[in-house]
Amino acid sequence: MNAPAPELRDGVARHDWTREEIGQLFALPFADLIFRAQTVHRQNFPANEVQMSTLLSIKTGGCPEDCGYCSQSAAHETGLKASKLMDLDAVLEDAKAAKASGATRFCMGAAWRSPKDKDLDAVCAMVTGVKALGMETCVTLGMLTGPQAERLKLAGLDYYNHNIDTSPEYYKDIITTRTFEDRLETLAHVRDAGINVCCGGIVGMGESGDDRVGMIHALATLPEHPQSVPINALMKVKGTRLGDSAPLDPIDFVRTIAVARIVMPKSFVRLSAGRSNMSDETQALCFLAGANSIFVGTKLLTTPNPQADHDTRLFERLGVAAMAI
Repeated sequence: MNAPAPELRDGVARHDWTREEIGQLFALPFADLIFRAQTVHRQNFPANEVQMSTLLSIKTGGCPEDCGYCSQSAAHETGLKASKLMDLDAVLEDAKAAKASGATRFCMGAAWRSPKDKDLDAVCAMVTGVKALGMETCVTLGMLTGPQAERLKLAGLDYYNHNIDTSPEYYKDIITTRTFEDRLETLAHVRDAGINVCCGGIVGMGESGDDRVGMIHALATLPEHPQSVPINALMKVKGTRLGDSAPLDPIDFVRTIAVARIVMPKSFVRLSAGRSNMSDETQALCFLAGANSIFVGTKLLTTPNPQADHDTRLFERLGVAAMAI
């Protein structure tokens, strides 16, 4: 097997990765892959610091999209009741609590296909209010137009999350109500507005190893690497189309984290959804593989997340500290 090419050229992160090169990384002996990923991590980030975010659902359920993994899709019978957009004061109280618990970034998610302008007014007020607390801000609202992205930038938004979910080839098996190209269009609007991109995907949805290669390749060959790359393990929800998916081997999950770290060396790689189903040992391997961001708090939108005291004990055992802004 040919050795995969270096991740930097003249000190600049590459954007010309081929699928073959990324496949070669996935195929490395596990110890070699982790060693390389940890080396890249230490060259670009503090060795034992993890950025902590909190994710709040500001508008839950009733989404017209048919994403096969999502409990908030109107196409699924999950027992989740739709709710209206939260009030500004309630959001700010949650943000204050998140900051007190150690989170430096406050992420807000609304179950929309795309926001209406009247709803965007309220979200912009939330962004401005959270920013005034001294926290980084992130929202995920579905598809955006260029003018909407510019409005969010003016409100002080730091990050916009819009995941590609999976490979371009497998995407149509997960979602039919919008295309992979629709995702890329929104990402372009976000970049053009000068907002940091948060974009990753979900594994464990029945995809093949080639699909995981394709997902990482799509992210690593964007015009600019996402500043934040969440790697999610599917949280199986009864009533969703993917609720009976077979779990992904933990070693394969760690490999995905490691390859993301290598090919996007200057991006935050977030160990995202699914931590509540992972052993401490699997999470430790993910940090060793270069993950340096997590969500804290007991819930991620509508699915569970580890308790704060559990994360605290794990970080103490690993000698990991929370990263400051």
